[in-house]
Amino acid sequence: MTSPDFIYETIILGSGPAGLTAAIYAARSRCCPLLISGVQPGGQLTTTTAVDNYPGFPEGIDGPELMDKMRQQAERFGTQFIEGEVTKVDFQERPFRIWIGEELYRCLSLVISTGASPRLLGLGNEESLYGRGVSVCATCDGFFFRDRDVIVVGGGDTAMEEAVFLTRFAKQVTVVHRRNSLRATPALADRALTNKAIHFKWDSILTEIIADANGVTGVRIKNLNTQEETEQSCDGVFIAIGHQPNTSLFAGQLEMDDEGYLLARNGTGTNIPGVFAAGDVQDRQFRQAVTAAGTGCMAAIQAERFLDDLPYDPSLSCKKGICKPQ
Repeated sequence: MTSPDFIYETIILGSGPAGLTAAIYAARSRCCPLLISGVQPGGQLTTTTAVDNYPGFPEGIDGPELMDKMRQQAERFGTQFIEGEVTKVDFQERPFRIWIGEELYRCLSLVISTGASPRLLGLGNEESLYGRGVSVCATCDGFFFRDRDVIVVGGGDTAMEEAVFLTRFAKQVTVVHRRNSLRATPALADRALTNKAIHFKWDSILTEIIADANGVTGVRIKNLNTQEETEQSCDGVFIAIGHQPNTSLFAGQLEMDDEGYLLARNGTGTNIPGVFAAGDVQDRQFRQAVTAAGTGCMAAIQAERFLDDLPYDPSLSCKKGICKPQ
């Protein structure tokens, strides 16, 4: 257990691409950052069986393996890891205070990379079928559905972007939407509605994703007007009903947009000096591993510059309670 008098220079919340990249940079430039892994160690990539678009891996790499390599790299440079989920934070004074249950941790700077969770349909087998026909990211997985039939669920901007993107690969794209009109902005809606490769099932929802040992084989679709249910064969289901940023812990302390994403300024800074936001927790547009890693790098560098400007007693060191380079 860490002494309550110990003060870390940098604590990182979250262990996805943003958090681990921040850890690598922070550990290389300063002394022993602490990374708190969060509710899903490794982030969303741990549920992805194949990552083909992360630079440096021409043959692709499994998501869990990529995250494990990132963690090993952060450990190599001295990052300390704690498995756990933060339950409370207090940014009203510095050092910032962070709790895991009853255990208190303090730091001079903080990188928040807690990510965003995809909203799911609540059908039960969605998560177990990740990587076997179910996806929440067409940019990540569309390539694997070349000349296949796929379903896109949703009617907003994200769903229309996903549907149009998938027409580059899929033989047919069917959009299933619970309303009789799209919620997407007019420009995106028009692009989808005029694309001959996209078909629409209006006033409809999925009631079941059908799969065998190899993955998705079809879906059951219910028409909300007639209550009739029909089966449709397909090879993939893309769920595009939005993401929920994991920011409820910071409500009332950090500024957010109307969907709960942290507002980053001048790079990754927040409204509280010394607190930085990286990855999907502040990115409602791209949500890619490589962009998350990029903002993790930015956050660590900005945290380092912030720390350089703080008053510092050079007689203090890691062993004396302030984590500072010798």
